[in-house]
Amino acid sequence: MAAEKSETGSQANGASSPGLVRAVGLFGLTSISLNGVIGSGIFVLPATVAALLGPASPVAYIIAATATTLIVMCFAEAGSMIARTGGPYLYAKEAFGEVVGFEIGWMFLLTRLAAGAAISNAFAAYLGYFWPALGSGAGRALAITLLLFHLTLLNLLGIRLGAGVVNLLTIAKLLPLFLFISVGLFFVDHDRYSLFALADAEGLRQASLALIFAFGGFENASVPSEEVKDPARNLPIALFTSIGLTTIIYILIQIVALGSLPGLAADATPLASAGRVFLGPIGAGIITLGAILSTAGSQSALILVGPRILYAIGESGQLPSLLARVHPKYRTPYVSVIVFAVITWVAALFGSFAQLVAVSAMARLLFSVSTCLAVPVLRRKIRATPERFRLPGGIAIPALATVVSVWLLTGITRTQAITGAAALLFGILFYFFFRMLAKRSKETERRMKFLTTKK
Repeated sequence: MAAEKSETGSQANGASSPGLVRAVGLFGLTSISLNGVIGSGIFVLPATVAALLGPASPVAYIIAATATTLIVMCFAEAGSMIARTGGPYLYAKEAFGEVVGFEIGWMFLLTRLAAGAAISNAFAAYLGYFWPALGSGAGRALAITLLLFHLTLLNLLGIRLGAGVVNLLTIAKLLPLFLFISVGLFFVDHDRYSLFALADAEGLRQASLALIFAFGGFENASVPSEEVKDPARNLPIALFTSIGLTTIIYILIQIVALGSLPGLAADATPLASAGRVFLGPIGAGIITLGAILSTAGSQSALILVGPRILYAIGESGQLPSLLARVHPKYRTPYVSVIVFAVITWVAALFGSFAQLVAVSAMARLLFSVSTCLAVPVLRRKIRATPERFRLPGGIAIPALATVVSVWLLTGITRTQAITGAAALLFGILFYFFFRMLAKRSKETERRMKFLTTKK
């Protein structure tokens, strides 16, 4: 049975250390989830979906949102049962054991690193619209370094400060999108789209696959539960709110783009081009500013969430316990924050994060499957309490969500499958290698104690 941990202290391999503090409220948790979902992808996504489905493209958003909601519901129940740091890693570990848990945590970590590296480069590219020198070369490196440095520093200084930045950037990123929608709806040609058109089956499948990945990232909110006020109540509300709001925003953006921009399917910068149609030259600038704020907001959420996975795995003894250290003054997992930020920085500047991105497709579906399968197992292991969220219909929703996730797995490319399988293999080898080192370290320590006692 999963034991709840005290807020006043934590245990990392038997060593007492200061605990994390519950400082994130409902708005902050919703912002973390929203920033995971609404990133830089929405600024190019309308063209991708329009190329596959044309006027019927809004239908794909409805289907993708419905499928995603099934998975979100499983995260909501699992998160309400385990109010500790770790999210999908912890759900899998509690339900299926340490090996499966480590693999899920490992894959979850890789997706955060991939997202962090990609978003950092997108941030620099959008900055290049206003200051071309920052879009490439040394300027790009400077932009990425300054972004990560400041976000890391803020997250080191306390969860309240880190979550506050996420809240601020959430509001800032949504304002340009709301402007785009509210003004653009007056310029829409309603004959250019249909909410009820029968779409081509194969095109609909491809579009739905792309969109369900675009709806991903909500699971970020499930990770820092140990720092959330009343997580059993607030996590389900935050997840459902973020997905509902994202669905409305995505559909309305697609309608405005379809209805105001001829040739949407072939446009490389669809939102900026559509904004230019009904807001003039300043429209493209506003949308690009929105993209800068959106990428910064997504990165701020990643710098908050990513280290908590390292912290959780370290606290469980499956990675060095150093990662589970909490700063005595700021009460943040400072070692994990620094390690995660440095790896992200290296991957963004010097690494070929294309491989990490390929891993992400399979990884995201794997931790969705594991969470959906974990729900009925956790129900048997953890005693139900009145404040916990529970899905209606027995195992029907977890079963449907699992089917959706498995179906999506069939849609990944050969390259994504091979890269993902290689990442899983490397993860299991790393797990047993670290376990062997830890065992040898304990044996050496025991021998030293024995010799000391004998003397």
